[in-house]
Amino acid sequence: MARNFIRESSAKENETFLKRMDVPSKESWSPENGPKSVGGNSYCSSLKMFLVALSFAYFSKTLSGSYMKSTITQLERRFDIPSYLIGVIDGSFEIGNLLVIAFVSYFGAKLHRPKIIAVGCLLMSLGTFIIALPHFISGRYEVETSVRSSNSTNNLTICLASSPSVQAGNQTSIGSNTGCENESKLSMWIYVLLGNILRGVGETPIQPLGISYIDDHALEDNAAFYIGCVQTISVIGPVFGYLLGSLCAKIYVDIGFVNMESIRISPGDARWVGAWWLGYLIAGLITLVSAVPFWFLPKSLPVPEGQLAKCSPERTSFIKESPVMDHKYHADEQASFLRLAKDFMPTLRSLLGNPVYILYLCVTVIQFNSLIGMVTYKPKYIEQHYGQSASKANFLMGVINIPAVALGMFSGGVLMKKLKLSIMGAAKFALGTSLLGYFLSMFFFALGCENAKVAGITVPYGRMGSLSLKNSTLFDECNKHCMCSETEWDPVCGEDGLTYVSPCLAGCRMSDGPGMKTVFQQCSCVAVGNLTASVGQCIHRESCQQVFPYFLALSVITSFIISLGGTPGYMLLIRCIRPQLKSLALGFHTLTTRTLAGIPAPIYFGAIIDTACLKWSHKKCGGKGACRIYNTTAYRIAYLGLTLGLRTASFFLCALGLLVLQRHVKRQESGTLSNGNTGSTVAELQALRKEETNNSNSDQSPRTSDYDPERETRL
Repeated sequence: MARNFIRESSAKENETFLKRMDVPSKESWSPENGPKSVGGNSYCSSLKMFLVALSFAYFSKTLSGSYMKSTITQLERRFDIPSYLIGVIDGSFEIGNLLVIAFVSYFGAKLHRPKIIAVGCLLMSLGTFIIALPHFISGRYEVETSVRSSNSTNNLTICLASSPSVQAGNQTSIGSNTGCENESKLSMWIYVLLGNILRGVGETPIQPLGISYIDDHALEDNAAFYIGCVQTISVIGPVFGYLLGSLCAKIYVDIGFVNMESIRISPGDARWVGAWWLGYLIAGLITLVSAVPFWFLPKSLPVPEGQLAKCSPERTSFIKESPVMDHKYHADEQASFLRLAKDFMPTLRSLLGNPVYILYLCVTVIQFNSLIGMVTYKPKYIEQHYGQSASKANFLMGVINIPAVALGMFSGGVLMKKLKLSIMGAAKFALGTSLLGYFLSMFFFALGCENAKVAGITVPYGRMGSLSLKNSTLFDECNKHCMCSETEWDPVCGEDGLTYVSPCLAGCRMSDGPGMKTVFQQCSCVAVGNLTASVGQCIHRESCQQVFPYFLALSVITSFIISLGGTPGYMLLIRCIRPQLKSLALGFHTLTTRTLAGIPAPIYFGAIIDTACLKWSHKKCGGKGACRIYNTTAYRIAYLGLTLGLRTASFFLCALGLLVLQRHVKRQESGTLSNGNTGSTVAELQALRKEETNNSNSDQSPRTSDYDPERETRL
């Protein structure tokens, strides 16, 4: 009865006060005019327009983010950089986000939120265009090759043609000095780094300001549904991002500027670079279009007829006061800000003093390291380990893996609702699904492939005996007279089923045919048949092709099972803290995971993957470039071992956190039983009466009333 009386009286006072306000004679209201109720159709159309605009912005930002991950191997090869530098580029997005998230979250809520989101979309679009800029200001992509003439004609002497270039190596380096100087002065991947940082800066306001705008202006019954719709739309973005990456990876990087018949590499070659820039132009254009609707949206939406009395004072506080109250409003706001600033450190200490929250934070940081590193390099793992093209790897990620994750998260939420899981039940459910996915992931170690048979690197010439990877050498009796370069990577497949690093190292003396139809002849190292070799690596890994479908099936199952615990795990974060600390806890959780997982994980994952490289490309100025071929076994152990090793460490903290949470829940239950329901009701009534008294002493303004139905249910 007390609660109902307070709710009704509070609503009536609000309505009476707003009716007495001096409102301009406009049909709608603006932040400068003050509030006025309008027709429901106008309100609904404005809110729906914002929902559509925000959903499109979510779609564009997730599309460009997933496209960035789909182009990792393309960027490596185009700019001739190792994996750890790609990790730096990928993590730079989080750096840009962290640079401005505090300013945007605080000042953005006080300014015109739709226009700030529009500015963010423009910055994201600009950053995406900057990423594509190196393609237009640098020269054409030069494919690493030992055959100097791309238009190969009959009777080209490969072996002897390579000899002078090696003997006159100093002369060659002098001749390419200009290219070396240009390369050393300006590394083009810096533009990609700066563009990705700008993307991170632009993405910052979309989520906090967009979600808060919906929550402030939608009816309480509809707000959760609207936010859920926006989050669902954002899942579609990565699907299209990876599919766009798959499409662009099929197209040659300099399409339209080179004769494709003269290109002697295929999309499955380690030197192939797709039209990576094209996808960034498309993503940037989509992001640019997503900014347009926000410029036409108001700072605050009008209040529909019949709903003014239902708005809680927390929401109506966004409605500007009348001129009479303006001075009082600013004085209260300044005092409130000083009080909040003074209370920040004690509040933060209170949050960090919660052992359940701290353990949850540590667990998610470790598991996010595992997740981000795994997702970032999964397309590359599929390419290098199973011999798939970048196009196919991205296609599989977009069509199979991402939908499995989305379905798992949705199913987890449905199960939590159906089973009516408590906080303890949610924790056990999340831990159970994570453990099940962990044990299933162990089978990935068994789904491995053998190393590609490359003469002088993984197998000896002539297949005789075994070859230690540490003692590998590219030279043998069959090619020592050619005096070939050992730094070039121009693989050919001999009739004997071996891959040779270059036609010269295969001992080939002649070639016939243009482009992909080139056949190298009189290859002294090919000891069978007609002594010929064809362009590209040998694809004789039948056992690997048989294992690959099982890898895909297991990948889908594990992704779905692990994602099942995502929603219950997130609800555990919300429920393990006091309601008044929820916003701070979520913000601190996002800040910590991005700082300690989003930035470092791609870097050290890339550095560890680099240790499995068997053959590096070489830059014009010297030094290692991109990796051409990996030790498959070492790659599998490094990638899967690091992913599962991090998750193993997190389970020890999970067990400890479960024990602490169990004690916390038991202590709460015993405290509730000892206090009884009567004491709790009295405390609630006293708190509500105290608030009512304070409000009546503060100019009788509904804005100063701190009543909130949500807070009432938490007492």
